[in-house]
Amino acid sequence: MNKFFYHFLKEQLGVSHELAIYFNVICNLLIIAFLGFILFKIIKYYGSKLIRKIANKTKTEFDNILIHNAFFLSLSRVLIFFIIYGSLDFLLIDFPQLLEYSHRFVNLLILISIVWLVKSILQSIKDFLRTLIAFKDKPLESYVQIFMIILWIIALVVSFSIITGKPLLRFFTTLGAFSAVLLLIFKDTILGFVASIQISVYDTVRLQDWITMEKYGADGNVIEINLTSVVVKNFDNTITSIPTYSLISDSFKNWRAMSNSEGRRIKRAISFKINSIHFLTEEEINEYKKIELITNYVIERSNEVNAFNTKNNIDKSLLINGRNLTNFGMFRKYIDIYLKRHQNINQDLLFMSRQLAPTPNGIPLEIYAFSSEKEWVKYERVMADIFDHIFASVRFFNLEIFENPSSLDIVNLNTKHEK
Repeated sequence: MNKFFYHFLKEQLGVSHELAIYFNVICNLLIIAFLGFILFKIIKYYGSKLIRKIANKTKTEFDNILIHNAFFLSLSRVLIFFIIYGSLDFLLIDFPQLLEYSHRFVNLLILISIVWLVKSILQSIKDFLRTLIAFKDKPLESYVQIFMIILWIIALVVSFSIITGKPLLRFFTTLGAFSAVLLLIFKDTILGFVASIQISVYDTVRLQDWITMEKYGADGNVIEINLTSVVVKNFDNTITSIPTYSLISDSFKNWRAMSNSEGRRIKRAISFKINSIHFLTEEEINEYKKIELITNYVIERSNEVNAFNTKNNIDKSLLINGRNLTNFGMFRKYIDIYLKRHQNINQDLLFMSRQLAPTPNGIPLEIYAFSSEKEWVKYERVMADIFDHIFASVRFFNLEIFENPSSLDIVNLNTKHEK
């Protein structure tokens, strides 16, 4: 085919030698390009259909992943460019100078297509490893990205060697001389790669971990860990991007241990007015005996206190003398028993109500317990139910919760004074 058009034009049409050569080359290139395009379409459509049928019949998912990442499409490009490269000597035999530049151009196309082929292979390996439990939450994207960066650097050096026709070793020698500059340019990439390895080795962050990092305003689930950043989808549906190295150099909170534990902590305090705390009279003690949760406790404690006072001849004409029960102590015991009987409080973990140091806003009573419901919505409902009950129970113990005065309180106070 390489001389068919030449002979036809020169012998049949009497075209000059130079014009016949150029026209022959153009026609041959068009035919090769057309045949290459047809072959590419055949491989792309019919080949991919055949491969899909085969992949659907196999048990492994790797072949399906290869199809999804366009591996066979990239492979077809490489094959087409190799075919074109092999036909150049045949087509451009009369143009040795053009043949040299054509070889360089097609070599560049082959180089780029091989890089894309390797990328599809790496993406397929990454996606396949994601299906395995051991690699499901590892930062695989970082390793793929660092490998691709190295591959593109090598491809760039090789492409310069192809374009200039200079030995490849000379370019790598020059690259070594500029290593300090390259380290400066790729500083963040190198730090990100080191951080990715540390994150993977020490297992500090996994995909879907809930992390909180106030410095970057991050509070949500990790959806991606790559070479340069960790992407967090916050609970308000915003996206925060954190530099990967910051997870090594800065502090952050990972809630994974809580999610894997048997309970999620409840730690909240209520402040009470100190002047609402008092000793209990016999009448009040008898009233508290009617509260089912603490009936036995009130009986046991009141008998114990009375026995002590009687034994020591305590003068109880004044309530402060001897041992006494307080409404605040009764309330704390009521909360302890209430938490012990609550179905959503993990009884195997620590739970208590504890009195904190007095403050200008009253004396705080802290509830410390672990909810067996760890999901955010359910956890909030459990905690709200507990504190709803506590707020409603306070009045039965003649206690008052501390609140700053509102405008309505001031108005009522002024009204009383006017009366």
